[in-house]
Amino acid sequence: MNNAPDLTRTFPRSPAEELGGYVLLARIVDKCRAAIAGTNGEYNFNCPLDRQFFDFTGIDAEEFRRFVASGAGDEEIARWVREQDSSHSDTEILTWCYEQRTREPGTAQEKALYERLRRMFAPAFGHIRTWFELLDAEEGRIPPVR
Repeated sequence: MNNAPDLTRTFPRSPAEELGGYVLLARIVDKCRAAIAGTNGEYNFNCPLDRQFFDFTGIDAEEFRRFVASGAGDEEIARWVREQDSSHSDTEILTWCYEQRTREPGTAQEKALYERLRRMFAPAFGHIRTWFELLDAEEGRIPPVR
C-alpha cells in the first residue's frame, strides 16, 4: 500500500485531527493503512480508542479495513464513512466529536491509568487533562509548559 505511513518511524495523525467531520478517523486510517502494510510498529488498528469511533458510527472494523485495503484515499474513506453512518445527524456528530476531544478519565481506575501513562510518556505535561492531549503530548504535537 503506497500511501501507508511507516509508524515505526513517525506517528499517526492526531486523534483531534478531523477527516470527514469526525475526530479519530484520520488516525484510524493511518493505523489501518500501516497495519495492512506491516508498518504499524507499536500502533494497533481497532484498539479501544478506535472502537470508540466504530461503536459510534456502527461501522464494522473489518469491513472498514477491507475498504481501506482497496486503496481508497482519505476523501473516499470520509465519504464512505458518512454513508455508513447515515443514522447520525451533523449535530450528533459534532457533539460526539466535542465529547471525544474533551474526554477525561472518569473512574478512579481510569484516572490512575491516565496518570501512570502521563508520568511514563509525558512527564513534563502535568497540565494536560484529556486522553487526546496525552497522545498529542507523547507524540510531540504539543509543547510542555515551562
